[in-house]
Amino acid sequence: MRTYVPKPADVERERRWYVVDADGKTLGRLASQVAAILRGKNKPIFIPFLDTGDHVIIVNADKIVVTGRKQDQKIYWRHSGYPGGLKLTSFRKLMQTRPERAVERAVKGMLPHNRLGRAMAKKLKVYVGPAHPHEAQQPVKLEL
Repeated sequence: MRTYVPKPADVERERRWYVVDADGKTLGRLASQVAAILRGKNKPIFIPFLDTGDHVIIVNADKIVVTGRKQDQKIYWRHSGYPGGLKLTSFRKLMQTRPERAVERAVKGMLPHNRLGRAMAKKLKVYVGPAHPHEAQQPVKLEL
């Protein structure tokens, strides 16, 4: 018995577009479910070393919620590479300035940390309001 490996044409034909409304959803739960769709784990043709996932559009990213005291305790950090170049931002501050960035980072952290994960992350589109410019792709509303 030989292992089935889908051809690139089969994978492209199977790609779909989904819209997820993040209004009132918990950040981590939403991110884990979206990451599974981006990877393609919900499909029978899933293979861990291929990008078999679908495109996901997340709207209303500014209305996402976190539980507990994460509003003030959750810290996002990045480093410039120079001594003393550490930049810290709290979740509350990030939600005031760039709420889509918090959702993107949560989903991206649940994808593989290699070139395959970067390719999967390109299929994620996050928007602050209820509108998005991807109507031509005829996305299907997805309830998570």
